[in-house]
Amino acid sequence: PINPPHIIPLVEIIPAPWTDPDVVNRTRDLMSSIGQSPIGTTREINGFVVNRLQGALLNEAFKLVEDGVCTVADIDSAICDGLGLRWSFIGPFETIDLNSPAGVKGYCDMLGPLYFELAKEQAEPRIWSEPLVKEIERQRREKTPEKQLADRQQWRDRRLAQLVAHKRQQD
Repeated sequence: PINPPHIIPLVEIIPAPWTDPDVVNRTRDLMSSIGQSPIGTTREINGFVVNRLQGALLNEAFKLVEDGVCTVADIDSAICDGLGLRWSFIGPFETIDLNSPAGVKGYCDMLGPLYFELAKEQAEPRIWSEPLVKEIERQRREKTPEKQLADRQQWRDRRLAQLVAHKRQQD
């Protein structure tokens, strides 16, 4: 499950090498029948799917802040007011498919070289250093003081529940 699991419907179904494929299929069907959105992998991988995707985004976000390119608030806004809006109802592959008149192939022909160059820049992992974490924490506490975190989590959960309900009404 993805946190908070009582609201976010995505669940990752990861078989062990000895798992009967029928068990995977029955589990996927069961999760779907109770309103969950199951995804799966062919094998276990470090971090599974969601954490790997989130990790790639977080690593770049930490670098952008560390390099002084933008603030924590700028990163949050880039996702909340940009990528997150469309990603809340279509994924990254459908996004690129729709962002080019020629679909995925046209997008990749046009922007593939740019993303390759970006990937080379992003390929050097960095430790999230204590000073960097302190600076990000400082910027976040300016926005949400520590004593307000629990209230903000409840606000998040209400908003997520409303978004999930809205998406289900639309589908």
